Amino acid sequence: MSSEQQRETRGRDARGPRGWYSRGYLPHFDVPGVVQSITFRLVDALPQHVVDEWKRELLIDRHTPANDPRMIDLRRKIDRYEDAGHGSCVLRDPRAAGIVENALLFFDGERYRLIAWCVMPNHVHVMIETFETFGLPALLYSWKSYTAKEINKLLGRRGQFWFDEFRDRFIRDERHFQTSVAYIENNPVKAGLCRMPEEWTFSSARVRELEEEHPPSSNVPDPEALPGTAGVPPAPERPAGGNEVSYPVNDSAKRAGGTPAVPGR
Repeated sequence: MSSEQQRETRGRDARGPRGWYSRGYLPHFDVPGVVQSITFRLVDALPQHVVDEWKRELLIDRHTPANDPRMIDLRRKIDRYEDAGHGSCVLRDPRAAGIVENALLFFDGERYRLIAWCVMPNHVHVMIETFETFGLPALLYSWKSYTAKEINKLLGRRGQFWFDEFRDRFIRDERHFQTSVAYIENNPVKAGLCRMPEEWTFSSARVRELEEEHPPSSNVPDPEALPGTAGVPPAPERPAGGNEVSYPVNDSAKRAGGTPAVPGR
């Protein structure tokens, strides 16, 4: 079994939360009932040799704690590089971005509570409240394996689509919660891609604005008529009795608009 197949098998098998664990340099806090801010990127969004050079410059090794100022500096360098739009930026195609957004929305309320998200041209930000029945490795495997297969098929691509790793931070308190939501939704503005967060089609800011314009008591517009959604292909329904994860396109009435209060408040 190849190393990639072994990683995928671990992702499928590790359904439950795992507490503190680490894959290389990135520790992950996987505990049910907490809010997590997660970032994952395309495989060509940031070359590994660039990250390795930054680690050498900052004297970072596998024993450097996550809260070390050098690690914080490294995360900032990664954020700036991703926002600069390097690589193929496949998610700039609205059909590809729509597949990713639909995957995030599909299991909202079943495997996690979806709070905020933003699909950037070469990376994805998402904030969720974790549930006990599904841990982060299994969630990331589900999102990434499905979207990679569908987008590669859509665009006639082959090969690895997502970078293996992901970054996650658990939300400490309400102030951190509000700051993190603002960071996610303002990411396209910071990157110079739009003027206001709600102008970015594939984001929680946009969905929230649409729901405010069309509350449940009014006629909710057909999602195919929404800006940027035309041409997003519907995914097949989940096969009866099968284990393969499939995500149909969610209509806007099912979307997780809004930013709920911190769980437990």
